[in-house]
Amino acid sequence: MKLKLTISLLLLALLILPASSALAQDPIHNGDVVRFGQNYTLGEGETLNGSIAVFGGNISIEKDAEVNGSAAIFGGNFEIAEGVVINGDLAVFGGNLMVSGEVKGDIVIFGGQALLESDSIVTGDIATFGGQVTQEPGAEVGGDIVHNAPPSIDAPEVPDVPNPPEVPGIPNPPDVRVNINPFWNIFSKLAQAVVVAAVGMLLSLFLQPQLDRTANTIVRQPLISGGYGLIIFVVLPIILIVMALTIILIPVAAVVVVLVPLAWLFGVIAIGQEVGERFAKAVNQVWAPVLSTGFGVFLLMLVIGFIELIPCIGWIPSTLVALMGIGATAMTWFGTRNPPGYIPPVVPDEIPPAS
Repeated sequence: MKLKLTISLLLLALLILPASSALAQDPIHNGDVVRFGQNYTLGEGETLNGSIAVFGGNISIEKDAEVNGSAAIFGGNFEIAEGVVINGDLAVFGGNLMVSGEVKGDIVIFGGQALLESDSIVTGDIATFGGQVTQEPGAEVGGDIVHNAPPSIDAPEVPDVPNPPEVPGIPNPPDVRVNINPFWNIFSKLAQAVVVAAVGMLLSLFLQPQLDRTANTIVRQPLISGGYGLIIFVVLPIILIVMALTIILIPVAAVVVVLVPLAWLFGVIAIGQEVGERFAKAVNQVWAPVLSTGFGVFLLMLVIGFIELIPCIGWIPSTLVALMGIGATAMTWFGTRNPPGYIPPVVPDEIPPAS
């Protein structure tokens, strides 16, 4: 199948685009559209010259509208009405797609469903990964529809060949198995980023002050935070072995083993929150803390995940982030207290006005 690699690059590009504003009275909209937790609708007969990315919302392209760009939706419904023309590729993650118009590009579906109605036209290929495609009679697909199951190939019959003479003393060749699927690795990193970002948005609703205190510790004392994390990695196995030998402290050791992954998760979310807040300031946007935390954690995990795919050096950034996150979480006791040596800012006393 001739599936374009530009779909993956398109998704990465859409993730870092700032949300653009469009005039509701103008039938022609220029610029890319990004929505977090909101729906997007392109009205009847309107034209969008740009791409669309919606996280946790729905996309509706009404009758006779036109989109000159690609679109991606995460966890929502995507409806393309009759007479609509999409001049680009589509990507659906964990959602549903209903097409009644024309898509002049490829379609990729991850864990969702697609319905091609009788008057729909897709000029490119359709690829599904854990999803399903329903094609009504009359629906046209110019390319191939490929599911995640590998195709079966019938091997031709080999005519009878005389047995070759036995050659003694030749060792059997080594059994080398190569199983490399870069596209699956990319998808797994993307799914991991989505899951951690969702947990980060949930924690920001209830533990915002604790996340702020942990993030402030990492920003102010990155080397000390990393040093604490390194000490924990070196000393913790010895402590766990001693606890296990005492038998009585085995439950305590089990609790410690659980706390370390939680400390990593809490620290990564705190770093992601700082990333999201700085990104919002860089693009002159004012986002709610839950959105900035979710976007920052998603972007941080996505960048670290793709760097991990680089041989030899991919583990370095993820290790540094893990050490700083665990160290800062331990220093602040999951953000419940200030780190050691913290000096609170001095607030000058107000000078009474002269009488």
